[in-house]
Amino acid sequence: MSFKPLAAKLASIVGSKWVLTDPATLTCYARDASVASGHPTAAVLPGSTGEVAAVLRLAAEAGVPVTPRGAGTGLAGGAVPGNGIVLVLTRLRGLEIHKEDLICVAGAGAVTAEIHAAAETAGLFYPPDPSSASVSTLGGNVATNAGGPHGFKYGVTRDYLLGLEVVLADGTVIQTGGRTLKNATGYNLTALLCGSEGTLGVITQAVLRLVPRPEERAGVFALFAEVEAVAQAALSVIAAGISPAALEIMDRTALDCAFGDILGDPVAAALLLEIDGPRETVSRQTAEVEALCRRSGAADIRVAAGNQVEELYRLRRAVSGALVHLYPVKIGEDVAVPVSRVPELIREISGISDKTGVKIAVFGHAADGNLHPNILYNPRETDVEHVNAAIAGIFRAALSHGGTLSGEHGVGVLKKPYFKDAVGTDTVNLMRGIKKLFDPRGLLNPGKIWATDGE
Repeated sequence: MSFKPLAAKLASIVGSKWVLTDPATLTCYARDASVASGHPTAAVLPGSTGEVAAVLRLAAEAGVPVTPRGAGTGLAGGAVPGNGIVLVLTRLRGLEIHKEDLICVAGAGAVTAEIHAAAETAGLFYPPDPSSASVSTLGGNVATNAGGPHGFKYGVTRDYLLGLEVVLADGTVIQTGGRTLKNATGYNLTALLCGSEGTLGVITQAVLRLVPRPEERAGVFALFAEVEAVAQAALSVIAAGISPAALEIMDRTALDCAFGDILGDPVAAALLLEIDGPRETVSRQTAEVEALCRRSGAADIRVAAGNQVEELYRLRRAVSGALVHLYPVKIGEDVAVPVSRVPELIREISGISDKTGVKIAVFGHAADGNLHPNILYNPRETDVEHVNAAIAGIFRAALSHGGTLSGEHGVGVLKKPYFKDAVGTDTVNLMRGIKKLFDPRGLLNPGKIWATDGE
């Protein structure tokens, strides 16, 4: 059946410039930042919520699947289409700061870093800070409940989400939540839609809570000769009652990619901490963190202030992308465990690497137990069965320690084979029921999170 008649109707809604069907162009929308890929029939770039609603009504009438997409920075295949329409929301870039209300109202296509900058200009702070902040968009952040280094002290996207504008599968536009900082009116559909990965509705706009900008910030970069020591140092900081704005752990492989020029030997791993708050508190807690790291065996400690802190963050954000220079294929995983289990999980991942012969770089957010084991391999040298065994081993290890499959990347297509093990059959069935209520025909981002009944 020809797609041309539908493409013509889509063009009448968004304009012919914004309906892409050329196969070469569609390769740009066939995958995200993961190893998964798909085969879209068309990419449609609406310019307003009204256009999104009209596109979804048309797709529903035709029975065509729709995969919502932002900047394509996801690492779990959540925006990878099977077929049908890729609904690209990057044109919805409205951004308003309402300083007196401590909120930001932004479109799904607003870039995360632009939200940070706008809030800072107003003397405010939007803490969620995924590594892809310079390009990732708000819609994708909400769809996956994105986090980042500030998650331990400040929380993740869901903690700053006050309201949503969402288009349902049949084109109905709904508003959830609102612009008030407190809201106890009915079911919390805002929280339900956050993290739903585009399977329940298409997010077109969000209302975000902002907080006052911290007065001062400092960074501590501590280098350790043993990975075990760095994990224990992280626990000691938390046990001391200190709430760092960020507490990042990186093993030697991750460090070499981004920090190689400033490292010495022997360095097995490092902690990157940010302390923020009132000036006196930052000064005192920075000294305490230094002392705790030295007692835990830190071989070298460097303290940064002002713009130097942002430079450390720049290097940390570069780790994931830089790993591809080591091996042709990188699979960026994302698991979370109770904080006390972080040292043991790191040990087990090292054992999995030894057993399978697959290189695994480990970094992530030690303070909230969210680690990013990155599988690195050359397909010409490594059997894919060993790679799959390494991935399965990481997930099993996380679940065995009371953890979960994802702290911030989502499930997408890559983790769905393990989803039932993580949440249980009854929970899967309940989620299927919710999906059917929102999307009776299963047209929104099909094939994500869990396997369908036929799989």
